[in-house]
Amino acid sequence: MTLRTALLGLAFVFMWSSAFTSARVAVADAPPFLILTARFAVSGGLAILIATALGQKISLDRAGWRAVVLFGLFQNALYLGLNFVAVQWIEAGLASIIASALPLSVAAAQLIFGGQRLPLLGVAGLAAGLSGVLLIMSARISGGADPLGVLLCIIGLLSLTAATLLVSGASARGNLLMVVGLQMLVGSAALLPVSLLLEDWVVNWTWSLGIAFTYTTLVPGLAATLVWFVLVGQIGATRAASFHFLNPFFGVAIAALILGEGLSLRDVIGVVVIMAGIYMVQRARA
Repeated sequence: MTLRTALLGLAFVFMWSSAFTSARVAVADAPPFLILTARFAVSGGLAILIATALGQKISLDRAGWRAVVLFGLFQNALYLGLNFVAVQWIEAGLASIIASALPLSVAAAQLIFGGQRLPLLGVAGLAAGLSGVLLIMSARISGGADPLGVLLCIIGLLSLTAATLLVSGASARGNLLMVVGLQMLVGSAALLPVSLLLEDWVVNWTWSLGIAFTYTTLVPGLAATLVWFVLVGQIGATRAASFHFLNPFFGVAIAALILGEGLSLRDVIGVVVIMAGIYMVQRARA
């Protein structure tokens, strides 16, 4: 792995992990579904404009359109929608820890439903990762974290796991940026009626909202997605996925630095155990 690849991986981890902190800042001043509807519309529109300028076209087969719709609904509307609602009530660090268990949940689902065998190292990694997540969740809930917010994050994680498995065989056929933009527009279209039905469109226009919205739209929303696919193209999906084991650390660290969220010794131990579990699973799958 070259230095450039390692820096790309660290950049992706930072951008992905910071999304929960920027989301928590944004939902303090505006309804979560409204924010996401606008975010997906802006980032999706930008992605399609840039893709068109680069000569990319909307050329998808049935599997491609299925992937666009499923990812738009499961990842953007459900996963991010539920997380944006949840961070109104729970800390960004806790939300990022639950979301960072994606490699564990995908591996577990493949083991249970797909019949894919894991070496002993992978099974031990799943057990370690799950124990780390439960350790932190139990400490936070006993410390006053809202159980409903935790439940929404878990449902969001399961929806993203399902999307990952359902569209694993789809291909963008060179039109990656166009496909990313279309997925975001699907998410925006799905969340708009939900926002109209459930939310009062009352927005407190502040500098912090403007900065958080701009950041979450351009950095975790668009740049992180592109960096991820560049990384996968350079070193392959399995080796790229190994960077995910850093997500719990970065997620908690960014939330503590920007939002001043507290960290206990139990949290630190849980993060280390989760990172070890994700690393063991990725090594076993490699």
